[in-house]
Amino acid sequence: MSLVDYAGRVLPADCDVATLVARVHDPVLGPCVASIRGDDVVDITSSVPTVSALLETADPVELVRNAAGERRWGLPDLLRATLSGTSGPRLLAPVDLQVLKAAGVTFVGSMLERVIEERAQGDPARAEEIRGKLGATLGTAISTVRPGSAEAAEVKRALLQEGMWSQYLEVGLGPDPEIFTKAPVLSAVGTGAAIGVLERSEWNNPEPELVLVADSTGKPRGAMLGNDVNLRDFEGRSALLLTEAKDNNASCALGPFIRLFDEHYTIDDARQTEIALDVTGQDDGFSLHGKNSVNQISRTFEELLAHTRGRHHQYPDGFVLFTGTLFAPTEDRDAPGQGFTHHAGDVVSISAERLGTLVNVVTSAEEAPPWTTGITDLVKSLVRRGALGQVQS
Repeated sequence: MSLVDYAGRVLPADCDVATLVARVHDPVLGPCVASIRGDDVVDITSSVPTVSALLETADPVELVRNAAGERRWGLPDLLRATLSGTSGPRLLAPVDLQVLKAAGVTFVGSMLERVIEERAQGDPARAEEIRGKLGATLGTAISTVRPGSAEAAEVKRALLQEGMWSQYLEVGLGPDPEIFTKAPVLSAVGTGAAIGVLERSEWNNPEPELVLVADSTGKPRGAMLGNDVNLRDFEGRSALLLTEAKDNNASCALGPFIRLFDEHYTIDDARQTEIALDVTGQDDGFSLHGKNSVNQISRTFEELLAHTRGRHHQYPDGFVLFTGTLFAPTEDRDAPGQGFTHHAGDVVSISAERLGTLVNVVTSAEEAPPWTTGITDLVKSLVRRGALGQVQS
């Protein structure tokens, strides 16, 4: 299946009322802040130079809806170019100067898979045996346990008694969530781009997540979809390898657009998001389907945001926050007992009715297009356009 076949799915189902922010790479102008208005994508960089600056304004929704545009692109043409990989204007990940943060083990129901991968020491063949032992010990009620509660402490005690202690239990059941930096500023890729896993990884998977977009005060301004690409074998060998498991070339996908919170879409709507995942193997015809029901999250958005930004840590240009996933694949792909891992060429589609579809093709981090456009390049582009004098407050 060609990525161009996904062009009709990229937009949210209710796109006619959605306030959508995009970033567009224009070969002449460079990266542009853009507003989706019907079949037009409007460059609003002359009004606000970065998405980060946009979210710092008093009323981002009003600005995105009404700011004058210096040029326009046809949305259908832009989507086709983005998904086909042809030269010319294309969509980018819709954030720029925001720090890319992530919360881990936020769903108690998927916490066990983190314990399993750690106990298996990165060996998927051992995972099924450990999975069965944990299931026999705990049953199915663990998904309703509230972190930090007396019930959570009892679950932890039972696991300790079975010799199943793990650092994942502490962040999954204890009072403090895991918050980490997913990737460097400006390194995320957008819809239609290649996503990368290390060549030497033998056990890896996608992580479909709802991603909150916050301003410098920690206020959530909107949401989008994300793929927190993960190397299960690396993280399973040691949590100290988290950065190598999570942060590689093209290993952070975001998009397709930021949907701003407004009268049609609120943070409470975001809490009810159902995220669908589909993986289609191009070399073996393998098909994987999963979902992430955000309303089953074990910690509130407010708790995660407060642990990310506060008196203890500030983000002057704002941040995005992956909120975690309920999904953890256990289906065998290559051999019985080996579980799921990516193949080069896999098409990964992450979609939600009100956020659209983020679709990417898997390659190795080594073979993915190198990340070459950083903060210096962005500043140079904005200086050439005379856009830095347009920062609003």
